[in-house]
Amino acid sequence: MADGPRYQRIADLLREEIRGGKWKPGDRLPSHNELAAEMRVSITTARNAIQVLVAENLVYTATSRGTIVRSQEVLESVVTHHIRRDRPRAAHDIFVEIARAAGREPSKQFTARMEPASAEVAHWLGIPKDSWVVARTVVQYLDNEPWSWEVSFYPRDLAEATGIDSPHDIPEGTTRRLADRGHPETAHRDTVAARPATAEEAAVLGVGPGTILLDHLRIGANHDRITRVTRHRSIAARNRVAYELGDNSGTDMIRRILGSPPPPANSHSFGNSLLPGSP
Repeated sequence: MADGPRYQRIADLLREEIRGGKWKPGDRLPSHNELAAEMRVSITTARNAIQVLVAENLVYTATSRGTIVRSQEVLESVVTHHIRRDRPRAAHDIFVEIARAAGREPSKQFTARMEPASAEVAHWLGIPKDSWVVARTVVQYLDNEPWSWEVSFYPRDLAEATGIDSPHDIPEGTTRRLADRGHPETAHRDTVAARPATAEEAAVLGVGPGTILLDHLRIGANHDRITRVTRHRSIAARNRVAYELGDNSGTDMIRRILGSPPPPANSHSFGNSLLPGSP
């Protein structure tokens, strides 16, 4: 190993082993105790070495599983698929479709709660500050690896009228639920920004503080009102956002030239997704 602090030299060795294929995505690295014993260093030195790799997003830590090697795959999500007017119904959401098409196993952690709207959320929804809103949150995983963090906000009256105030996940997605209950979304405004992760975001996604995220904000509306706002955060280096706009013949032509797959057979509203939908 090259000269430098011992923890850095250990990190350099592990990095070379990961890039050389000794440790593959999903593999568990030695624990801090195991690494310390193997390298004849203190547990603090071993922990610092692992933290270097966490900061580089080569690994993440899972409470029950230890230090896990991250996938370096970049996934592309066509964020207009789920709002296609001709999309067929499905029992699961587009996140599942995209994940399985990529050979990954999707899962999620879901929560819902009623809370007063912050000034920012109130501005997005066009309601008074501190009005009650339903916040639906989902952390999405691929092969147990934290992939994205999504929060959607709905005005309380609309959520109660459509059953979106349910404390459970809605498999078909809330955009579909809104449409089924007479509140279809007819317009969307998307804003995508790249910025460093906050400490909270880094903890949820298992990345180093300051890791560049894609922060994708989608506001949905119909001719009467703003129906919801969804904020979706994912690791910029692992995700690519694509839009398809226009008629089917034109978008099909683009897909053929690029070799891109067609929309998922069961494409529909995002109940959760690799990119913004509605949990």
